[in-house]
Amino acid sequence: MLTDNDSVRLIFGLKVKALRQEKALSYQQLAEKTGMSLSYVHDIETGKKFPKADKILALAKALGVDYDYLVSLRASKKLQPIIDLINSDFINAIPWEHFGLTPAAMLDLFSNTPDKVTAFISTLLKISRSYQLSKESFYNAALRSYQDLQDNYFEEIEDGVRRFRKEYKWKEVLPVEIAALESALQKMDVVINRKRMNSMESLKDLRSYYSAKNKTLFINKAFSTAQEKFLMAREIAFHYLGITDRPYETIIRHSDSFDMLLNNFKASYFAVAVLMPEENFTEDVKRIVMQPKWNEKAWLDLCTKYDVTPEMMMQRLTNILPKHFSIDHLFFLRLSGDATKDEYEITKELHLSQLHNPYANAMHEHYCRRWISINSIKHIAEQVARKKYKEPIVEAQISQYWQTHNRYLCITIAKPAAKGSDEIVSVTIGLMIDQKLLQTMPFVNDTAIPVRTVHTTCERCGILDCKERAVLPSEILKEQQQEEINKALIILEAP
Repeated sequence: MLTDNDSVRLIFGLKVKALRQEKALSYQQLAEKTGMSLSYVHDIETGKKFPKADKILALAKALGVDYDYLVSLRASKKLQPIIDLINSDFINAIPWEHFGLTPAAMLDLFSNTPDKVTAFISTLLKISRSYQLSKESFYNAALRSYQDLQDNYFEEIEDGVRRFRKEYKWKEVLPVEIAALESALQKMDVVINRKRMNSMESLKDLRSYYSAKNKTLFINKAFSTAQEKFLMAREIAFHYLGITDRPYETIIRHSDSFDMLLNNFKASYFAVAVLMPEENFTEDVKRIVMQPKWNEKAWLDLCTKYDVTPEMMMQRLTNILPKHFSIDHLFFLRLSGDATKDEYEITKELHLSQLHNPYANAMHEHYCRRWISINSIKHIAEQVARKKYKEPIVEAQISQYWQTHNRYLCITIAKPAAKGSDEIVSVTIGLMIDQKLLQTMPFVNDTAIPVRTVHTTCERCGILDCKERAVLPSEILKEQQQEEINKALIILEAP
C-alpha cells in the first residue's frame, strides 16, 4: 500500500524526471546545475528522497519551472493521468508488494517505458476480477484516455487518408460514392458480398464480417448507405494501413487485446476521415459555427452533404474542433433509450481535457431527465407514435450544472435505432462555455437556445422541485441520514 509520503515522493520524482528528459539533461548535468550529488538526484527521481525547500528551488531553476509547479499535484497533460492514478483510492486497494513492485519500480514503469503501460493495464485486468470489472471495460477506458491525450486528433491517420486519396486518384467529389470504395477494395483483392449474411438469422445483428481466408467482406443489407460506406472505408483502412491485429466482425463482440481495440479505433478514424476529408469538413464547420443564430438544419445538411450518419458527423467534430478551433473541453455521448419504459443508457462516451458532466454511471442510477439527450429521444418517440417521423431531429440546450459554474452548449441529434424499433438513439456533443467558445461560436448567445439547470442522476440531485425527477434523491437522503447520526453521536458523547 502506498502511504501519503510515498505518493508525494513519487509524484515529485516523476515531474523531475520528465522535465529532465524534456530538456535532454543527463543525471550528471542536472546534478552539476543544482549542486547536488549524482546519487541524490537519482534518489529524488526514483521516489526515494524528497528534497528540502532550498534544493527544490535549485531544481526548479535548473528545469525552468517555478517552485509551486514542482510541489503541486498539477502537471502536463501526459503526466496528469499518472498523477491522478497515484493519488487514487483504487491504486491503494491493490497489494503492489505481492507483485514485487516497489514505489521506485512503479515510477519506472509509468515514466520510462511507455510500452510497459500495456503490461501494467493487463495486470489491472487480472486484478479487476475481484471487482467484477470486465476486460473490455478497462480496455475501453484506456482507449478513451489515449484519445484524450491526443485531443482525439491523429495527424498520422489524417496524412494516411490524404496519401490514400492521392494514390487512388480520387477526385474531390462529395459525398464519396460507393463505387469509388468498391473500386479501391477490388484493387486490394477484396470481394464484397451483400447476400450471404442475410440468409443467416444468427448473424442479423452483425453489420459486417471480413473473411481473411476468402478475402471477402460480407455486409448486412439491413443498414443504410451511409453505414455501408463506413464499413467499406473501415475495411480499406485495415488493408491500406497494413493492420493485421484486428477484429473481423462489426459490432466487436470481444477484444483479445488492447492493441486490437486501438487498431479498430484507428481504422474507424480513417474511415470517417475518408468520408469527411479534413480540409472540406473544417471549412463547412467554420461556416456553420460563425453564424449569429442557431440553425439546426445546418447540421443535418452537413450529414446530407457527406452522406454520413449523425453519429459519424458528431464523432468527426471531436477530431476537428480541438485541432482547428482550439475547443478541447468537450464531451461526446451516445444514449440509447426506450421512452415508453422511461429507460436510458449511455452506450458510448468520450471526454477531452477532463471528466465532464454528464458521464456514464455503472450503478444503474437514473440519468437526469433534463438532459437534452433524453428529451430528444422522447421527442422522436412522440413523432414515431403519431406516425409523424420523417428525419432525425437536431436540438440544442445550454446546460447549467446545479451548484457549479460549469455550463455546456449541448447539441443533440436523435433518430430511431432501426425502422419499427422502440429503441431511440441520440448522439450529443457538449462544449464547455468559456470565452474561447463564445468568440468562436457567436450563435451560443442566441436566446432561442433554451437554458436548463441539470444534474447527473436523480439519485444524487438536490433540485427538490424538479418535475422531471424519475426517482427520489436516495444518495442525498443517505448523506442527510449520516449527518443526523453524526450529530446524535456528538450529543451522546457530551457529559
